[in-house]
Amino acid sequence: MKALQTIWRPLGSWTKFSGETVHHVAFSTSCFSCGPKKKKPYEEVDQAKYSRLVKSVLSSRGSSQTPGSLLEEDDLLFGPVCKSKAPRPEEEARAPRTWFPIFNPERSQEPEASEASTPLKIPFQRNLAPSVTRVLQQTMTPEQIFYLERWKQRMILELGKDGFAEYTSNIFLQGKRFHAALESILAPPGIVEREGSALEHGYLQSVQHILDDVRGVRALESAVQHSALKYGGLLDCVAEYQGSLCVIDWKTSEKPKPFIQNTYDNPLQVVAYMGAVNHDANYSFQVQCGLIVVAYRDGSPAHPHFMDAELCSQYWAKWLLRLEEYAEKEKNKDAQSTA
Repeated sequence: MKALQTIWRPLGSWTKFSGETVHHVAFSTSCFSCGPKKKKPYEEVDQAKYSRLVKSVLSSRGSSQTPGSLLEEDDLLFGPVCKSKAPRPEEEARAPRTWFPIFNPERSQEPEASEASTPLKIPFQRNLAPSVTRVLQQTMTPEQIFYLERWKQRMILELGKDGFAEYTSNIFLQGKRFHAALESILAPPGIVEREGSALEHGYLQSVQHILDDVRGVRALESAVQHSALKYGGLLDCVAEYQGSLCVIDWKTSEKPKPFIQNTYDNPLQVVAYMGAVNHDANYSFQVQCGLIVVAYRDGSPAHPHFMDAELCSQYWAKWLLRLEEYAEKEKNKDAQSTA
């Protein structure tokens, strides 16, 4: 520092007497200023384009993603794919216009003692009434349609149309084999023959801890009809689970579903079968509970979602709304066809 001051003083005195302007010289100890600065790879990225995405990632702890934000993020990263618009949340909960009880007051609320008899297996007759599956498919909410369409388009981009068709076909076949294997296990010996496969063994291993608590099977792959509400379906199983008589719905999944909210419309399917069983003359007992079992192909423990009478009643109200919506849509279709 003293050396710099010694140099600077003569320069200052010289400008004082000469009156000429002397340009100050900057000194630097860095050697990088000697040549042109190289651009780093990330500086060549269109930062304006991705700035909003970076901000959303950094602030993800404080906010949750919505269908709108997911669609916007997809468009930014992959380009527009899904043509469905982001859904709007329902403003308020609705109540059914016409109420019909899920439980039959003419039947005993106490479960009958299980008997060592062959479970009911009533064949399903199509076209007698709309099935539970059809009603649910035709009355999906805008949010459900949005996510389903989004998933479908992403899978087609990854697998192609033919690959996606093969994928869905395999998923259906796996579920069918899984149900057949369960039926052979739960039915009395000699009723159903089964040929196992490694894939089925994975699912069966997944539900083994559930099967240990299943007793007193009353129905397997049996049809139900609700004559008053005009719908029907084919239920998986009616049996006692941990002492409670339940409609049991077996499901397979490739990703974990630890909460009942992850099962989408499956609770509505269960209560629809419950209501039908309780008012179908082919069944003499009353079911007050439901059980959704989600099995996994890798054999990891299945997630059981037990539904008591109170929870079933809540979902029953939602099922009645879907029935009314379906009836309204069918009425509009008939009006348009006759116009």
